[in-house]
Amino acid sequence: MERLIEKLFYASRWLLAPIYLGLSLALVLLAFKFFQEVFHFLPIVFTITESQLILAILSMVDMALVGGLLVMVMFSGYENFVSRIDIDEDVEKLSWLGKLDSGSLKQKVAASIVAISSIHLLQKFVNAEQIDDSKLMWYVLVHLTFVVSALGMAWVDKINRH
Repeated sequence: MERLIEKLFYASRWLLAPIYLGLSLALVLLAFKFFQEVFHFLPIVFTITESQLILAILSMVDMALVGGLLVMVMFSGYENFVSRIDIDEDVEKLSWLGKLDSGSLKQKVAASIVAISSIHLLQKFVNAEQIDDSKLMWYVLVHLTFVVSALGMAWVDKINRH
């Protein structure tokens, strides 16, 4: 009976596979949104202000960071929790594939969240004159919370490795 339950537990990891597939669909949606932004700004690029252009570019950088985060979570999560990804030798392979364990994946995700939060904060500061000071303070506090959390997770991970 115990052996059957253990086999069932182990096989249940495959329930994560559709979730990672869903993340790949989210990546497709993000790509559509990215190019929608590009096509939206192309016709008006000569009529918008410099700050509007900077905000548009920051928005696209933000989407690229989120896309990278999705790819990292998709591949590393699948490899760590479901099954090894078998890629032929003649096919290009991501250099980090198979090298991120769950601890380093957690750190990379935290660092990506801090980077994404930094982009959002920079967008708010570009529009600072249109944002209430108390809201701006909350944006900074939330960002600092992400930074402190990422540093805390890295510190705990460092302690666990020793």
